[in-house]
Amino acid sequence: MSAGILLCAGGSTRFNGGESKMLTLFRGRPLVAWALEHIGAAGFDEVIVVVGATDLADVLTDQTVVDNRDWQSGLSSSLRAGVNEAQRRGYGSVVVGLGDQPLIPSSAWRAVDTTPSPIAVANFAGRRTPPVRLTSEVWPLLPTAGDIGARELMRGRPDLVRDVACDGDGLDIDTVEDMAPRK
Repeated sequence: MSAGILLCAGGSTRFNGGESKMLTLFRGRPLVAWALEHIGAAGFDEVIVVVGATDLADVLTDQTVVDNRDWQSGLSSSLRAGVNEAQRRGYGSVVVGLGDQPLIPSSAWRAVDTTPSPIAVANFAGRRTPPVRLTSEVWPLLPTAGDIGARELMRGRPDLVRDVACDGDGLDIDTVEDMAPRK
């Protein structure tokens, strides 16, 4: 059993778009709607969405929602909130991705999920990026503070990590400029 976790709690301080990044239109739809569609089509037993700075009620449907009231403390608090919910619900592994990565196809989520390794990370054209599979054995090793996710764990324990070549695009939208069509 595995759960997909979509992290959507941050305040998007680098975006400067005048509105919530997650709800800003990307190719005609709210940015986060793309990630929700792809994670939803990946076949997880459950999808957990961690929210915080932005009310996403208008775009959420049948996902389990976790409100990270400590979202301002950084990414690690959102990762921990999602993993804690998955653990509470009895999952042995999770695949964690970001709500501001609209071009990660469901096939990439599935490929990462089915890789037999304590940590599996998507690799798009030689670049590691979420989604990342984490089994319960590595959950105690995840950071508990700061604006970091599993990256530090992967650096410190490369023996636990397996790269998964994925189709798609690992575009991570951090700024308004990132929303522009790519050549």
